Amino acid sequence: MGLFDEIKKKLGHEFIDIIEWLDTTDDTIVHRFERYQNEIKNDAQLIVREGQTAVFINEGQLADVFGPGTYNLTTQNLPVLTTLKGWKYGFNSPFKAEVYFVNTHLFADEKWGTKNPITLNDDRFGLVEIRAFGTYAFKISDPGKFIIDIVGTDANFTNYEINEHLKSLIATRFTDTIGEANLPIELYAANTTELSETCLAVMQPEFNAVGISLARFYIENVSMPEELKKEIFEYSRIDKLDLDKLTKFKTAKAIEAAASNEGGTAGAGMGMGMGFVMAQQMGSLMNPTNGQSQVQSQQNAGNTPPPMPTAIQYFYANNGQQIGPVSLDQLSVLFANRTINKEVLIWKQGMDNWEPLHTVAELKPFLGGNTPPPLPPQV
Repeated sequence: MGLFDEIKKKLGHEFIDIIEWLDTTDDTIVHRFERYQNEIKNDAQLIVREGQTAVFINEGQLADVFGPGTYNLTTQNLPVLTTLKGWKYGFNSPFKAEVYFVNTHLFADEKWGTKNPITLNDDRFGLVEIRAFGTYAFKISDPGKFIIDIVGTDANFTNYEINEHLKSLIATRFTDTIGEANLPIELYAANTTELSETCLAVMQPEFNAVGISLARFYIENVSMPEELKKEIFEYSRIDKLDLDKLTKFKTAKAIEAAASNEGGTAGAGMGMGMGFVMAQQMGSLMNPTNGQSQVQSQQNAGNTPPPMPTAIQYFYANNGQQIGPVSLDQLSVLFANRTINKEVLIWKQGMDNWEPLHTVAELKPFLGGNTPPPLPPQV
């Protein structure tokens, strides 16, 4: 071997390229290794650390992909690039290729949330709005696909750049999943674990399509307007109460409100009249002797009252189930508290079929608009 060959060999070893990336950030996903005119010398050394993948791109085409390890770049370990370049018998001169290092560790504790309220149609409360937020974690599962489909030629692709896209995707799929769940509105906040698992399964294929793995997805909170919360709490209490007792309580409160109304004599008169009736009833309860003497005197006079008429009992449908019987007053309370609405199906004895509440004649006063006509002129 001549002197020139020895110098060439020595210089070749001294100038072997070392291709590596030391990540000093917490948010870089892809880093392009910069070389002058992208030239890499034959037998250059490639160092890929744990949590990294090196991807070679040749003229826009995906070539070779390297996992963690140390490599000397030759035609033996660059089979795809060798095919693309057409090197049949090896190469000795520098070659051009773009090298991208992809960070494959887990990006955890990423935030997501609904930018706008989600509108849902609840069977009892009608159209309602909710918001939700939580966290998710992802990692790059297919570096080559991720670079081709998402990164392109970006020299330094960060977590922030992909997060906006991922959060929009999550919000869209979350809205679809929540709408299709069709749960009672109060159960969304109580079943966040089950909903999180369902959303994760729904979103995973779309993440995989661009080379990303959705590792974790959590719903931390589902919120709703305060007035809706109050209605849900009231409905929950009503559901546990005796409806007959509740009806009497509501009636007593309405009488009290009417009696204290200073807006007109009609309300005051009705309040006083109902007050007299209640006073008589309370007097009978507090003075049973007096009540017995009145009954006895009526019996002695031969004025025994006829039997009380049987109250009409109603049944209504809720989530495909028949509920009842309930009285007219109880049905009124259920409607006033939005437990049922005008479209709920009603049946009573004598009806051939179930009919919507708003079509049953005696229930139409529930809907309002029952102002009596003007009195006839006085003669």
